[in-house]
Amino acid sequence: MTDPAVYYRPIPQDRAGRWRLAGGWTGFTLFERLQRGRPPEIVDQAPDAVIEALTAPRPPLLGLTLDRPRLMGIVNATPDSFSDGGRYDPVAQAQALIDAGADLLDLGGESTRPGAEQIAIPDEIARLTPTLTAVRGRIPLSVDTRKAAVARAALAAGAGMVNDVSGFDFDPDLPALVAGAGVPVCLMHAQGQPETMQHDPRYDDVLLDVYDALAARIARAVAAGIPAHRIVIDPGIGFGKTLDHNLAILRRISVYHGLGCPVLLGLSRKRFIGTIGGADDPARRMPGTLALTAMAVAQGVQIHRVHDVAEHAQGLRLIAALNENDERSEP
Repeated sequence: MTDPAVYYRPIPQDRAGRWRLAGGWTGFTLFERLQRGRPPEIVDQAPDAVIEALTAPRPPLLGLTLDRPRLMGIVNATPDSFSDGGRYDPVAQAQALIDAGADLLDLGGESTRPGAEQIAIPDEIARLTPTLTAVRGRIPLSVDTRKAAVARAALAAGAGMVNDVSGFDFDPDLPALVAGAGVPVCLMHAQGQPETMQHDPRYDDVLLDVYDALAARIARAVAAGIPAHRIVIDPGIGFGKTLDHNLAILRRISVYHGLGCPVLLGLSRKRFIGTIGGADDPARRMPGTLALTAMAVAQGVQIHRVHDVAEHAQGLRLIAALNENDERSEP
């Protein structure tokens, strides 16, 4: 019987530490050594390949350096998104998020909330293209879609990145399209499809199962001709995961830096925040979202997909000020 696979989670130390995490603002000296079926163990060494993956600076994304946290503003051109579907004009919302300090925008034309059904490709394209064409050139743009035909139209309309919540599990034509277009892609982990993903999701070890699934998605993308430096990963909070699953991932989210790609976190206003924080209305979940974002920033997560950009931009400025003015931090 072979030994279980070993994973190394860097334990963040703000600006101090022996190494820099992903070339960013967070340092670390120690690791949490993780194996299935065994308690975590604190160690001060890891294999050279692990340290290289954890420390290598991440390349810019759509012209944005990743040596500081970045805010991805959410624009839902959908009538049925869980938080804000049909509540605003997408073009006006896009401009409002730009003015609020978004670094990039993620535009979606099909809801992937739990229980959502997929819509026809022409309808999804029709929802997206007016906003993409209206704001192209003002800010880097990502399209949130699982479908190659939609991605093709969105890229032609001004998007520069594809954000696929299925992690290339939905449309077999999407990897080749992304590879041919030479654009970055975010590969998210989801267990199941939106229609059924919250029907009793189960894992042996959610943190490590998601790690392995993301590693497999990265390998599949590279095999399709997408360079690793164009891949972003997202552990998929709320996509085929219970409240406890979400919390287990967030507590140790820094482990995913070991995959060598920038990490995107999309937890804004999600149901588990309302359940824990006592906010049934998604629009009232900003404080809980900001609290979790601050925790993720401390673990080196580079990209934060949020509805409430102005509030998060203010929070990130305060975090940066604390770090930059700590006279006792190591250089």
